[in-house]
Amino acid sequence: MSHPRIDWRLIADWVPKNTKVLDLGCGDGELLAYLSQERQTQGLGLEIEHAAIEACVKRGISVIEHNLNHGLERFSDQSQDTLVMTHALQMIKRPDRLLQEMLRIGRQAIITLPNFGHWSHRLHLLYKGRMPVSHSLPHPWYATPNIHLCTLRDFELLCEQMRITLLDKHFLNAKNRSSWASQQWPNLFCGQAIYRITKETST
Repeated sequence: MSHPRIDWRLIADWVPKNTKVLDLGCGDGELLAYLSQERQTQGLGLEIEHAAIEACVKRGISVIEHNLNHGLERFSDQSQDTLVMTHALQMIKRPDRLLQEMLRIGRQAIITLPNFGHWSHRLHLLYKGRMPVSHSLPHPWYATPNIHLCTLRDFELLCEQMRITLLDKHFLNAKNRSSWASQQWPNLFCGQAIYRITKETST
């Protein structure tokens, strides 16, 4: 893979070499393949779409058919090093419960999510009075898989309430590039956010 996506490069930087990675909603397994190549990880994907599962198998990625709304009870505590979830948390019925499960299973989790607070979405609602359609939110409201859109402040407040520690974060603009504005005022200029989180431990 000669030109990996910038979000994948950032994720790879946060994944230790030779560790176990569980990808929730892994799609066609391309990210797991990239992490295996770059970080020599042992990856496993969870996916519900049959076509995506078939693509994983063809790529040589270990994958289990699983509906994330049913929880992660099959996995024991701290059985994984890193859990990854890219652009899927907002599609889950109870994202708070899934976050809790992720940090029960893994030492850390990496989450990417679209920012509904981006200035273009705000203007779209203000001037057109309609749900926005954009690069990060490409579906019309009646056909979108997203059921819990949030701003970055919403997500970070949820983490604070759940005693989740934000270890690292990076903000990309609407063109999925790193920019000064998206880092300085992320809730306004960030199109996609990438968080590395862990569970607070009592001292």
